[in-house]
Amino acid sequence: MDYVNFGPTGMKVSRLCLGCMTYGVPDRGNHSWTMREEDSRPLIRQALELGINFLDTANTYSDGTSEEIVGRAIKDFARREDIVLATKVYNRMRPGPNGMGLSRKAILHELDASLKRLGTDYVDLYQIHRFDYTTPIEETLEALHDMVKAGKVRHIGASSMPAWRFAKAIYISRRNGWTPFVSMQNHLNLLYREEEREMLPLCAEEGLAVIPWSPLARGRLTRDWNDATERQRTDDVGKNLYDAAADADRRVIEAVGRIAAARGVSRAQVALAWVAQKKGVTAPIVGASKPAHLTDAVAALDLGLTSGEIQALEEPYIPHRIAGFQ
Repeated sequence: MDYVNFGPTGMKVSRLCLGCMTYGVPDRGNHSWTMREEDSRPLIRQALELGINFLDTANTYSDGTSEEIVGRAIKDFARREDIVLATKVYNRMRPGPNGMGLSRKAILHELDASLKRLGTDYVDLYQIHRFDYTTPIEETLEALHDMVKAGKVRHIGASSMPAWRFAKAIYISRRNGWTPFVSMQNHLNLLYREEEREMLPLCAEEGLAVIPWSPLARGRLTRDWNDATERQRTDDVGKNLYDAAADADRRVIEAVGRIAAARGVSRAQVALAWVAQKKGVTAPIVGASKPAHLTDAVAALDLGLTSGEIQALEEPYIPHRIAGFQ
């Protein structure tokens, strides 16, 4: 496993990040396909043994039970100081007007709740899960800065939003001398490349880490066009992400299949190799519900795609509607 600096920081992360939305109590929250703790722990342990030192979760994943599972696994299988632990804040955690969002009140409450569930006194990366259109960005940024100064957070990051809003937030932090964002967790894969237009150039210009979510398009890039899994059938978020440009998307998936067959590797390796080789990408976030998902992900890092293969994968793409900001 190779390790790289996380954006402008000196913190070293593996070239893959383990996404932990897969792990959580199924009847908690809106992810009925998640894996219970007894089934999750072997996969988290496998990831650590493969050299993945970067784990990403969120307070909202399975109503906080993902954080609990991840925290206990880190305690049992690793040393906390060796792990780069990331979580997120924004989505609704309880009823009522202050049960979600990025107000100072929400951030301070939710961070303490996340730390308790994770069983740690700090997180290495605290990310705003989405942009809060109801809270002044200055309030959010100052609250995050105060959490860094309090020692509860090492670095702060952001997730999917319009590039101009991210640029404005960077400017406001810089103007006020507040802790700056060091990363962007955005939506990027062969079926959704709209981030190439503005967000990736912005991150490159600012030297920020890029950690794409859903690099395999919720698994759509790993199987035939007409195949579907239980997650795909029940994942309402995924349905809102990939419901357009069907013919173009089908041709992209077919190109992945042809290259995988010619190379004698899995489709997942081809699709993930494209993301990992993308200029500016630090560490794609990969989910794993089977041991092969992790071995495929690690193998993808060594699969050097040729310029001809990249052209074949990219050629069918057409512009898509913006998805993933909400």
